[in-house]
This record gives sequence, structure tokens and C-alpha cells, in this order.
Amino acid sequence: MQDRLVRFNLFGQEFTFYSDASEEEVASVITLLRDELESNEKVSKSSVPSSKMLVLGCLRMAAKYVQLKREYSEYRQAQDRTVAQLIDKLSSTLD
Repeated sequence: MQDRLVRFNLFGQEFTFYSDASEEEVASVITLLRDELESNEKVSKSSVPSSKMLVLGCLRMAAKYVQLKREYSEYRQAQDRTVAQLIDKLSSTLD
């Protein structure tokens, strides 16, 4: 897929970037960003500069990503243990 220019408005400012992601993916990313930034009404209605709000939003999303990555790793380890136990049971049954 070819890169295309994406434009969107946030805090009264236009932002642009190039992306080769589908329009659906781009829309999902922009919606996620807006939801994250609007989730803290105290900050969004304050006089905090938009650049700081964007950084805070990115930090919150990064923290969620790190948490999900850790949870997924724990899930995979639990699944690996379960599969290993099942293999052991099957092996002992077949022997």
C-alpha cells in the first residue's frame, strides 16, 4: 500500500502525517488518541498547552501498552505451561 497524507484536527490545530495503513486503521488510531486525551476532563479543560497534553496522552498510551505487553507475556507463559502439562499427560497415557 502506498503512503498517503492524513490530516486531522485536535485542540484546534491541524496535524498531518503520512501513513500506509488502511483508512480504518488510521481512523481507529486517531479515535484512540482523542479518547485518551479526552479521558481526563480536568486536564483537557485546563490551560495546559496542547503539546503537553499530547505528550501526557502518549505517556498514558505507552503505559497501557507496556501493561498489555506484560499481561500478554504472562498469558503466553501460562499457556505454555498448560500445553506442556497436557503433552506430559498424553505422553504418559500413551506409554
